Amino acid sequence: MVKRIVVGAHYGLRDWLVQRITALIMALYTLLAVLVVLIKHPQGASAWRGLLQVPVVRIATFVFVLSLCWHAWVGIRDILMDYVKPVGWRLFGEVAVILVLLSEVLWAAEILWG
Repeated sequence: MVKRIVVGAHYGLRDWLVQRITALIMALYTLLAVLVVLIKHPQGASAWRGLLQVPVVRIATFVFVLSLCWHAWVGIRDILMDYVKPVGWRLFGEVAVILVLLSEVLWAAEILWG
């Protein structure tokens, strides 16, 4: 019998699904945003502000930002786990990425509802 050694964090299938689902959400949002811009032809800041006053657009935009950050986190975390071997440097990188992505989410919330 072969003794199997299990290593790694076992994120495999879950992370694969997260990457696909968040990419799908971002692609759909992008297509809808392009359609809205082509149909509405917003000119100037007030027109863009008017678009973002619609609650569905605000929520969709925030879901897009959350998807983008989650997608980025999975990708960057995997890169750090694969290529940064010293644990201290990897932890520093992961914490830095988390702080940047969290600030992006908070900034988007401030823009959309502030």
